[in-house]
Amino acid sequence: MEQAPGGPREPQGPQEPRDTPRLPHCYRHPGSETGISCTRCERPICTECMISASVGFQCPECVRTGSGTGHDPAAQRPRTIAGGAVHDDSFLVTKVLVGLNVAVFALVLALGERFVSRLELIGYAFSPQLGEVVGVAHDQWYRLLTAAFLHQELSHILFNLLGLWFLGRMVEPALGRSRYLALYLLSGLGGSVLAYVVAAPNQPSLGASGAIFGLMGAFVVLARRIQLDMRPVVLILGVSLVLTFARPDISWEGHIGGLLTGGAIAAAMVYAPRKHRTLVQGAVCGAVLLGLVAAVLIRTAALT
Repeated sequence: MEQAPGGPREPQGPQEPRDTPRLPHCYRHPGSETGISCTRCERPICTECMISASVGFQCPECVRTGSGTGHDPAAQRPRTIAGGAVHDDSFLVTKVLVGLNVAVFALVLALGERFVSRLELIGYAFSPQLGEVVGVAHDQWYRLLTAAFLHQELSHILFNLLGLWFLGRMVEPALGRSRYLALYLLSGLGGSVLAYVVAAPNQPSLGASGAIFGLMGAFVVLARRIQLDMRPVVLILGVSLVLTFARPDISWEGHIGGLLTGGAIAAAMVYAPRKHRTLVQGAVCGAVLLGLVAAVLIRTAALT
């Protein structure tokens, strides 16, 4: 998420020895190294293919065919590590979200500044473009969500969509479509709400960065859950945070709000007890949403 522009708007290294041990490659994705194996057939599987089972993880083929599962009904149903359904197209929601962002950007290019002024995140201010008072505190709550799909600059949307494509292809298969979409939207809202609560009421901001940072927070939680090497994950997160605070035109509130929201929801998704998993996941998402609504109400009361 960026502040809208304009015043108050916002040599090759040494080769490794030939005898260096390497991880096996996923049998479904030969380009992906992995240290995880299916507990049924013992073939190597990557994080996109592993499906949570009663013990360890299984590959999609063993789950679909019920190989060696006997009468275990849970093993017959393909499920992600978060309990979501497994689909042939593991990145459908990510593709749709990319398409939505591109479509809104095309509308920005076609309709111009007045279109942006109606959708960007702003607390409470007079809009010269619209000639009226606008903002979330002016009963325009929709701006908290529409701003998360809004971009004005080509470099901004390209950077955000690159992050969405990279992170979405790892987070969506691990959570499942509905859980992934809930995490994305709540992360975008979390970023907008913190920006609304902390930033000046007349400072517009826009962009999908809050939701992207939510996916980053979810990726950190997932990496910890499946016991990946955390050093490169922490490095990526650290560099992203440094860039967030290094540039004055970045809405750090949107980034941090999305990061915290996404991390909290992802933790509930993958660490919820199996017996009441869906109930716990829904309760946490509901609690987060209620907390965001309460924060908006408190801030609105202060502004008006």
